Amino acid sequence: MANITVLGAGGWGLALAKLLFENGNNVTVWSAVEREVEELNKTRENKQSLPGVIMPEGIVITSDLDASIKDKDILVMAVASKFVRSTAARLKGKVKDGQIIVDVAKGIEEETLHTMTAVIMDELPNVNAAILSGPSHAEEVGKGLPTTVVAGARDEETAKYIQNVFASNVFRVYTSPDMLGVALGGSLKNVIALAAGIADGMGYGDNTKAALITRGIKEIASLGVAMGADPKTLNGLAGTGDLIVTCASMHSRNRRAGILIGQGKSMQEAMDEVHMVVEGVYSAKAALALSKKFNVEMPIVEKVNEVLFDNLNAKEAVNSLMLRDKKDEYALAWSK
Repeated sequence: MANITVLGAGGWGLALAKLLFENGNNVTVWSAVEREVEELNKTRENKQSLPGVIMPEGIVITSDLDASIKDKDILVMAVASKFVRSTAARLKGKVKDGQIIVDVAKGIEEETLHTMTAVIMDELPNVNAAILSGPSHAEEVGKGLPTTVVAGARDEETAKYIQNVFASNVFRVYTSPDMLGVALGGSLKNVIALAAGIADGMGYGDNTKAALITRGIKEIASLGVAMGADPKTLNGLAGTGDLIVTCASMHSRNRRAGILIGQGKSMQEAMDEVHMVVEGVYSAKAALALSKKFNVEMPIVEKVNEVLFDNLNAKEAVNSLMLRDKKDEYALAWSK
């Protein structure tokens, strides 16, 4: 049994809190939003982010940060990516050396081009930051549907500890030393999912979706390898697996926002209608900046940025992708 606090009371944080509690752990959920805490304590349900999933009475829900992080074995960073740095900063001087913080937020910080684990370590160099990612919609984890993810950590002992704490008969956890690859896969797939959604909103079919997924993972893997990640990680659950589920499911807020954009709505109108943080919008500029920094060609990411921020018509973006210079799929040798 572990003592665990989940920082963030959105859908993903609550789904993991329920999982961890059902695994026999002592679980606290912290939120900075007092109104959210009051509603959760009253109804035990986040009707907007995770409707139909009731939090067990044994889970403590609080807005008291100091009390919630005291004497914990694991802190789970489950706030939206744009709040990871500010939340980590609030923990300065309050967490013990070596405190395990498991990041489950997916994103790349636009200003620094840091992954979320790098942001945590930047603010809290004394902690043991790790990551949990993979194809894992909160709606399904909350209902106990079979899910498989990857736990990344700097050392094997930490990764296996996280594996043992989170794993259950409906939540299989693999381990990996490639924290960078796990983080990049979970972050960059959101940008590709926006493209997939835009294509769906324009009425395109399965052929288009398959092309976006396949060429999308090629872009993600190329950048990841250039940055030092292992290609096997990006072709596994944290990369290809997460990309498939995010591009194909209506649980995906990135795909849903993309559909609305493909139907002619602006980025802001789409985000307002989805009613949740669309992580791909916040990662798109950072992904493009990384592609330029590491000299990696990422045409899908480039066109998503132009549609989101430069008012490029979505149909023109697709035409531009289709009419790029002809080339081989891979640099394979021709037999003579």
